[in-house]
Amino acid sequence: MTEIENKTKKIPEKRKRECSDNAIKHISKHLSFEHTLKIILLICSGILPPLYPLHAQAFLTNVQGRNFTSLNGKWQIIIDPFDAGAGSWKPVWKDQKPSGKFDFYEYGFNDAVSLNVPGDWSSQQAELKYYEGTVWYKKTFIHQQKKDKRDFLYFGAVNYLCDVYFNNEKLGSHEGGFTPFQFEVTGKIKDGNNSIILRVSNQRKPDDIPALNFDWWNYGGITRDVYLVETPLNLIRDYFIQLKKSSTDKIDGWIQLDSSSGVQKVSVQIPALKINYNTFTNTTGKALISIDTKPILWSPENPVLYEVIIRSETDSIHEAIGFRNIEVNGEDILLNGKPVFLRGVNIHEEVPQRAGRAWSESDAQMLLGWAKELGCNFVRLTHYPHNEHTVRLAEKMGMMLWEEIPLWQNIQFTNPAILNKADTMLNEMITRDKNRCAIIMWSLSNETAPSESRNNVLAAMADYARSLDSTRLITSAFNHVKYEGNKVIIDDSLSNTLDVIGVNEYLGWYVPWKVKPEEMEWENPFHKPLIMSEFGGEALYGNHGAADTNSSWSEERQEQLYHEQITMLKRIPFLRGTCPWVLADFRSPGRLNPRYQQGWNMKGLLSDKGLKKKAWFVMNNYYKQLEQQ
Repeated sequence: MTEIENKTKKIPEKRKRECSDNAIKHISKHLSFEHTLKIILLICSGILPPLYPLHAQAFLTNVQGRNFTSLNGKWQIIIDPFDAGAGSWKPVWKDQKPSGKFDFYEYGFNDAVSLNVPGDWSSQQAELKYYEGTVWYKKTFIHQQKKDKRDFLYFGAVNYLCDVYFNNEKLGSHEGGFTPFQFEVTGKIKDGNNSIILRVSNQRKPDDIPALNFDWWNYGGITRDVYLVETPLNLIRDYFIQLKKSSTDKIDGWIQLDSSSGVQKVSVQIPALKINYNTFTNTTGKALISIDTKPILWSPENPVLYEVIIRSETDSIHEAIGFRNIEVNGEDILLNGKPVFLRGVNIHEEVPQRAGRAWSESDAQMLLGWAKELGCNFVRLTHYPHNEHTVRLAEKMGMMLWEEIPLWQNIQFTNPAILNKADTMLNEMITRDKNRCAIIMWSLSNETAPSESRNNVLAAMADYARSLDSTRLITSAFNHVKYEGNKVIIDDSLSNTLDVIGVNEYLGWYVPWKVKPEEMEWENPFHKPLIMSEFGGEALYGNHGAADTNSSWSEERQEQLYHEQITMLKRIPFLRGTCPWVLADFRSPGRLNPRYQQGWNMKGLLSDKGLKKKAWFVMNNYYKQLEQQ
């Protein structure tokens, strides 16, 4: 680090500050000295953006357990396809109104139409179905200020890039369509009327995550809840309370008060376990906790959640937390010390019947209810962090979860900005859900092509995820395997980085069977548990025809394909989970067959109306057999 710092002495201090010491240490840990120095020099010279350019603040954990006011409902919008309102000529964010005889403005919210928030714009207005660009949102609300309180604007998710203006002042920006962010408005909020304006863009770019092409609908808009959160001046900002790795009788973790809080007494109470644990924070407001106890362990068969109360001298939060352990032992996945087989399914965050983004608890209840009926004890949340309603409901229902960030194919791994963006999204995902025991795996990516730059970035991300949370497993899904005669060999070196291997294979659909399914042999030179993270084929519900040809698009073909897959899966000795692709048909504009697809990926076990295809019953019977073993 000294050599790097010496070579950057002549760079202005303002530019240096944009590349923080933590960022330098992080990238230099995983990249060569020359590569690290190049990145720093490019940032400091202005050619690359700062490593941490996303200006939204670290958000509060468990906002639903705090005092909040919902800002959901009708928001006025202005559609801005050329992004004219972001410039100085037509500054929509200023929300100016004519006051003189010759005043006029070529924009205005007064006569604007409205959209529902939460909700994507693609499914709410026909003309916005395929729209990818800028939409301005406005919401006004009345507020009464309270002494000795702080106020935060919290957004569950906005897709994809969002600038936030409050009372005509820019608060900052956030990038990423599936994780929360917030801004403190203490001192900016007024008695009476207040105004929020958002510039939202879902325009695809090659250095976005995901990038230009992905196999789901690019739902733009304010897609999750918006809250005004009120807290004490000295607040509990974050906490992590889970079983210690490999233990069934020790709860470890920490509580983080706001950095201005100083040393305070804090406590963790778990009434059902008769726990009242007291400790003190250090001068940075952080307190470590270590509690000896024997909780009833959470499992799909017995999803026990405990009321947990976290208190400081000035604040308190109520939580519902389950305690369980997840580990790997050789080729086994152990839940609470016992081998477990993950009977799973992939789910997109979409309500197919209304062809729109799922966002409510009732939406989550329907999707997870379908998975439960299928016989699942596990769900892969693809290909991005789903709504917090989904994660918390899965916990109550006894569903284990795989959660991932949207590093999906065609990512610019040679672009130094990608590691920063990916780590930011990883951090936001883990920050939100680290106390949710239903989540047993953090996933780094899906179907990324092997390369040195890809391997370096994903290895750095895996290290970062483990530094944030050492209690869960790290996985990733890839589709790079080698076929030799009747053998399928897992040969992606990314497997060295992972705790659990995820393979997407479409034998019988995209890849012809090399031999009969009952003759297929799988080899795993990495000796780690395997989850078949995707397999399947397409069928149009109600379309019947030949079972031996993909071109029939028939339910019979999909049904036969699932029979063949299960025949092969039963022969894999290190298989520890299956996730057919996918629970229900979902929208994807890249699916172009004019007769059978029409902008839908038809690989669902359920149709776009939630109706069961023949393949659904094949997987249901398979899961019943596994459950009885």
